Amino acid sequence: MENLGTVLLSAYQCAPGMGSVSQIGWEWYSRLAGRLPVTLVTHIRNRRALEQAGAPLPHTEVVYVDTEWFAGPLYRLASRLFPRSEHPRFLISSLDFFVYDRLALRTLRKLRKQGKAWDWVHQPTPVSPLAATTLHRLGLPVILGPWNGGLKSPNNFPEIMAAESGWLYPIRRLGRLADWLSGSSRHARLLLTATAATLADVPERYRPKCRNMLENGVDLEVFRASPWPEPPGESRPLRVLFVGRLLPFKGTAMLLEALARIRREIPVQLDVVGSGPEEAALRTQAAALSIGDCVAFAGALPQAEVARRLSEAHVFCLPSVRESGGAVLLEAMAVARPVIALDYGGPAEIVDAEVGALIPAAGWAAVVECLADALADAYRNPDSWRRRGLAGRTRVEQSYAWPAKIEAALSLYKECLENP
Repeated sequence: MENLGTVLLSAYQCAPGMGSVSQIGWEWYSRLAGRLPVTLVTHIRNRRALEQAGAPLPHTEVVYVDTEWFAGPLYRLASRLFPRSEHPRFLISSLDFFVYDRLALRTLRKLRKQGKAWDWVHQPTPVSPLAATTLHRLGLPVILGPWNGGLKSPNNFPEIMAAESGWLYPIRRLGRLADWLSGSSRHARLLLTATAATLADVPERYRPKCRNMLENGVDLEVFRASPWPEPPGESRPLRVLFVGRLLPFKGTAMLLEALARIRREIPVQLDVVGSGPEEAALRTQAAALSIGDCVAFAGALPQAEVARRLSEAHVFCLPSVRESGGAVLLEAMAVARPVIALDYGGPAEIVDAEVGALIPAAGWAAVVECLADALADAYRNPDSWRRRGLAGRTRVEQSYAWPAKIEAALSLYKECLENP
């Protein structure tokens, strides 16, 4: 065990198999558990999944906070009013987090009176800089993040942003007021920021506290490097994979149009892994474009099955127009698959010509054309794209695997404790 004392890990979202942010919380908890004593405080909705995964893990304790009485009715209302967008539900989640955080503080103060003690606090989830915490009132050093977010809405996709209830984005800025009122960033010892957009969104007076760390990591035991499939040819279609929630901003509709454009020239097969409110519309679109026979909708799949699907693909494509992170891109790179993404937000800091292709975020028609060109190039120059996949695997091993992230975190913990 590391000689760094006991960490109080506040992870509102923390459970395996319950979405990307919850997976991040689980990775922090489960991997730190083998390195130092951990007290995890998390929402009670994670309890079943955590206990099924073996929590509390050795050398750890788990404290659950229940706010379902507050969040449940609001989530149901938001789902009915905004079925095509996650942003209203994000706002509800933010409100629920503030309730969770205050209840967590009250619970932890009671535990400390009973003799519990911690050396510092780390809050890895939510990954939003708008999740202002009051846990500094415990009088302990606080590390916040890694955060993503701060990404502005793109101007070139008005039809997508309208479907995404983009008018709600300015309302999210109220989180800055909550941060100021609570003193969350002001009292934090370190702020971990994932992207350039996140860092730029942090008030300038707090930037000396910032350290760069991507919020996402890759489990190399699940996402193993796999030999590239036999190259595409006249009798073997180019196999393309998309993984993600089926929401307007993920850009899946543009990918379908690109597929229809090249279908007459090259054999191609697209597997769509994920579920969401856009699935019915996407199925209808595929039929209207006469590509229903080369598009398969697989629904949401567990990580192990996603890894298997990646190993069968020639190329991975995520044409999301507003992606702060890009965990699935890293997972595809870990399997040694070349990746295609838009040159905007988090993917622009992960993907380059060495590991895949970045598509200019110049609007719907331009993206469709560039996606079609990139896929056609992958078919005609398979060896070049195979090498990009290998380069992606190397990059993930060096910079984005969870063991490397935990080692970096332990160094930051030491810095935090040695420099009060």
